[in-house]
Amino acid sequence: MMRLSQSLSWLPRTKINAALLCLFFSPGWLAAQTAEEPAATQLPDSPSQQAASTETEAPPGENAAAEEAAEAGERPRPQEEARRSYLGRVLAKPMSHLGAPWLIRPERDEEERASESFQQLKLTEGMVVCDLGCGNGYWTLPMARDVGAEGRVLAVDIQREMLQKLRERSARIKLNNIEPILGGVDDPRLPKAEVDLLLMVDVYHEFSHPESMLWSIRRSLNPEGVVALLEYREEDPSVPIKPLHKMSKNQIMKEYQANGFKLVREYNKLPWQHLMFFARDDSPLPEIEPVPAQQVLKDLE
Repeated sequence: MMRLSQSLSWLPRTKINAALLCLFFSPGWLAAQTAEEPAATQLPDSPSQQAASTETEAPPGENAAAEEAAEAGERPRPQEEARRSYLGRVLAKPMSHLGAPWLIRPERDEEERASESFQQLKLTEGMVVCDLGCGNGYWTLPMARDVGAEGRVLAVDIQREMLQKLRERSARIKLNNIEPILGGVDDPRLPKAEVDLLLMVDVYHEFSHPESMLWSIRRSLNPEGVVALLEYREEDPSVPIKPLHKMSKNQIMKEYQANGFKLVREYNKLPWQHLMFFARDDSPLPEIEPVPAQQVLKDLE
């Protein structure tokens, strides 16, 4: 399995806007970096780049989706306004595309052990996977390599600037199995029942329409498809992220169970994050109980 740090070895070190990142990180933690990421430029859609350069924006289909769900006996799509809080949790604001260089900082793998998380995804050739909140592609590119030419990576973001950065980076290394999708704040615009694995890395806590997004995500999974959720660990005060950008295991379980998901796997050996795998509650995959967070912290000592 390729390590994420190896897959990003060509990247320059990056200089981060400290004023922006202080929204996410505890004071005193960020160190100055050394170079700017190149500004995004428009790329032509040549035949060799077409799959990596096409940005999909599905036409509105909420009524059709609701009717289809009703016919199938599924819960209807939520009619949800933007929220400030959900089930007792205050929602965070999304990270701007101006902070994109931080996502591909060279020390990320050492700090978060991202390659260890990546191995837990257990990707194989031919899978249909989604990187929801893909940003500039830190996870998307190695996902595309692992699922191979017969696989697909649905790369969703709500910021066009992020998708442009992703297209540029994927074009440089000739990855043509990535499908950029401009998502909405309440709809990732994913196909129904096709996704084998949907990855969300430190992004779910920023959703302004969590019920609508989870409804759409649940609908996108095939019967044995799973959501791989990475979120900074709220239970550990030593994790150098502001509390608004962390989630507790109890809160994650509360929100996912309320929206038709069950926990089927978890990985508890990461230094900063929870890694939890959820399937639809009608999936044949067996449900498990989460290991209490305090036990996880004790085991990590």
